[in-house]
Amino acid sequence: MVQPHPDLTAMTVNCAVITVSDTRSPESDRSGSLIKQLLLEARHSVGAYTIIKDEPIEIQAQMQVLGNRSDLDAVIFNGGTGIAPRDTTYDAIENLLEKTLPGFGELFRWLSYQEIGSRAIASRAIAGVYQNKLIFSLPGSTNAVKLAMQQLILPELTHLVSQLRQKS
Repeated sequence: MVQPHPDLTAMTVNCAVITVSDTRSPESDRSGSLIKQLLLEARHSVGAYTIIKDEPIEIQAQMQVLGNRSDLDAVIFNGGTGIAPRDTTYDAIENLLEKTLPGFGELFRWLSYQEIGSRAIASRAIAGVYQNKLIFSLPGSTNAVKLAMQQLILPELTHLVSQLRQKS
């Protein structure tokens, strides 16, 4: 994908990867593994990785802990973004975001629609800023993760972090 304003300086973005799931383990977490792999291939780093239960209190606690870490620039959650009763990631994260990036969810659903059709409406992917860190929340499917990472997050990660680092 061509960027209208290419990033002029190379930057390593330090990310945390959080899988939200009641059933996955490090061995079965294909989506979390894919996020880590794609970040490393793009010359970014992974400063934290964990799997947590789909419980709003756990999700918010994890976000607060990571928000306090000065060595992290971005947190990428995957899982729990649908509408099933156990899908609580969106609600837990949305309430903590200081700024939202509505275009992320809109573009993600538009790109998803091109791949899976009208089922894309069930996705509550979201992005924003919390404690001066980028926060992305993706569906847990490996195809959704690949789509979001390759077409949205990786092309803009350096630019968005640069924006957050600007002094007022």
